[in-house]
Amino acid sequence: MHFEGTDRYYLNPELREIVNIAIAMEKPLLLTGEAGTGKTQLAFEIARALDYGMEEARCKSTFKGEELCYVYDTVLRLNDSRFGSGDSGRDVNDIWSYLRFGPIGRAFLAEDRRVLLLDEIDKTDSDTQDNLLDVLEDSSFVIREINHKVQARFKPVILITSNAKRELSDPFLRRCFCHHIPFPSPDEMVRIVRLHFPEIGEPFLEACLTSFYRLREQGYEKPPATAELLDWIGAMQRAGVRAPGAGREIAYPGTLLKRTQDLLKYKGTWKPGRF
Repeated sequence: MHFEGTDRYYLNPELREIVNIAIAMEKPLLLTGEAGTGKTQLAFEIARALDYGMEEARCKSTFKGEELCYVYDTVLRLNDSRFGSGDSGRDVNDIWSYLRFGPIGRAFLAEDRRVLLLDEIDKTDSDTQDNLLDVLEDSSFVIREINHKVQARFKPVILITSNAKRELSDPFLRRCFCHHIPFPSPDEMVRIVRLHFPEIGEPFLEACLTSFYRLREQGYEKPPATAELLDWIGAMQRAGVRAPGAGREIAYPGTLLKRTQDLLKYKGTWKPGRF
């Protein structure tokens, strides 16, 4: 099955090629790029377009590779053995009653093909990444407590995102196809905005993009990205704003700039070293 983008997601030719070859060859696809450029949203749009189920892990620094596959709840089993499981339906003699599967485990055990999103993998440490190497490559993992191997019934479409907060290991990168999503050009941004706001007027859109790209050139710590632009336009349309303004007078700057020092800098009160 081919993914050609959707009515809510603009797919440039280079990204289309790497997405479809990763799906066809059943390889994980690692997406990098500035926050707000659509890395996470791409996984949901692939699932929607291809009618696949979705499993998602929002990675944290505390994650271990194993818990993305399964968790064995020893405390609950001990509690049931002492006090009984009541009418919960759990059998204290059956370990499967105390296994909870994470997004990887659910994707592997599913009766159909799923999209598996590992979002912001760079938040995890290198040990977690190393623990996932064979899991992602072989589409299997072992439940250590009972030495039972879980093999994926259908290999999921695996998308992994990174904001490059931490370097990923070479062995991990070697098992992935990789693609950097560049920030959209003005022409591409027009197409993206029109997917979300098909009725937007040309003069209004042009004025929005002029102000938006001007802001991005001001050296803010977190320059506004595509997601902020769409929120900004949506807020103005909701409020009936007819002109976005320019420079210091744009409408709703807090929808575009999210860091305190960026907002203060925009308002002209920011001083280096204040924070």
